[in-house]
Formats: sequence, structure tokens, C-alpha cells
Amino acid sequence: MARESLTREEILVAAGSLVRRHGPAALTMRGLAAELGTAVTSIYWHVGNRESLLDALVERTVEELGEIQPRGRTPAARVVSVARTLRRELRARPHLIAMVHERGLTERMFLPAQQALVHEVHAAGLRGARAAQAVRAVQFQVVGYVLVERNRERAPRQRPAEEELWHTATAEQDPSLARALAAPADHERLFTVSVRALVDGLLRDREE
Repeated sequence: MARESLTREEILVAAGSLVRRHGPAALTMRGLAAELGTAVTSIYWHVGNRESLLDALVERTVEELGEIQPRGRTPAARVVSVARTLRRELRARPHLIAMVHERGLTERMFLPAQQALVHEVHAAGLRGARAAQAVRAVQFQVVGYVLVERNRERAPRQRPAEEELWHTATAEQDPSLARALAAPADHERLFTVSVRALVDGLLRDREE
């Protein structure tokens, strides 16, 4: 039996979930109606056709990325918090981010995060071109890191694997280094270490 009541918000949430799980190609009006237990006509009534639904999903994604709030006691800590949250958000919705990019809204999507970074680098004493450089460096670090993560996840199984390549001889007689490089990378920790180093350098060199 079809549901008697349905809201636009419920449709967008369900559509976003389908895209996250299976990609945009899996989002059909019939499939979405089945997911929601309603008639296809009800979907059309609330959101229009499939293109209108995709546009609404893109706008929703842009809005969600605009809700990132800095946290921490210092400008450096707050910049790092923005970077970490942005990475998590991009990782959580790759298909939706791709849709935003295809519709030419990538710069608009990043604007709120950039504005949050601008506020924090201003608080740290950066102005003008140096502030712009810091904002872009952090943004590119996040995006580049996410792209590398995604590429590694989709890459074919490596032969030989890292654990087979690293040993005392290949690590310049540093066995602890060999063991660390042979172990799986902790991507969250590695990202945090790298972005902290970047931010510390950018803010420390503000007088140069």
C-alpha cells in the first residue's frame, strides 16, 4: 500500500542515500518510489522529474558542506578542524560531490569552508595574498588527500604488497621504519599530521 503522506525532505534524504550507496545511475523514480513505499506520481508531485531531483540533491549537498563549523582554542586548531571535517564530508558523499562538480558548482560548494578558513587565518594575523595562499593550500591539501585515498581504494591488488617490499635493507637499516611502512596506513592520523604540519608552517611564516 502506498504511503498517504510524504514530504520533499523525506524524498531528498532517501534519494541522497541511494546515490551514496549505488551512484547516480541507480537513482530512478521507480526505484525511489519503491524505497519510500509510495507511488511514482507522488515523487513527481513533490520534486518534479529526475533532473529536478538531481538538481535538488546538488543544492542540498552544497548546503550541507556549508554547515562546517571550526572548533578549537587557537586559529591553527580551528583550521585543522575545518580541514578534518571537510575531508570526512567529501569522503562520505563521493557520488554527490561528483554531481556537484558536473553541474559546475564546485567553487560554490567550497565557499563556506573557505570563508571559515579566511576567518581563522585572519585571526592568526595573515592578510592579503598570504591569507589567500594559506586558504588555498589547506583546501588543496584536503582535496588532494581525498583523491589519493579514493585512487588507492580503487586500485587493483598490488603485487608485491607494501609489507613485502619494506624490510631492513630497503629502509636503510632502520627496522622500525620498515615495520611502520609495511603496516597499513592510518589515513585519519596521517591526514591530521600532514595538515597540522602545513598549517603550523603557514602560520609560523606569516611574517616572511
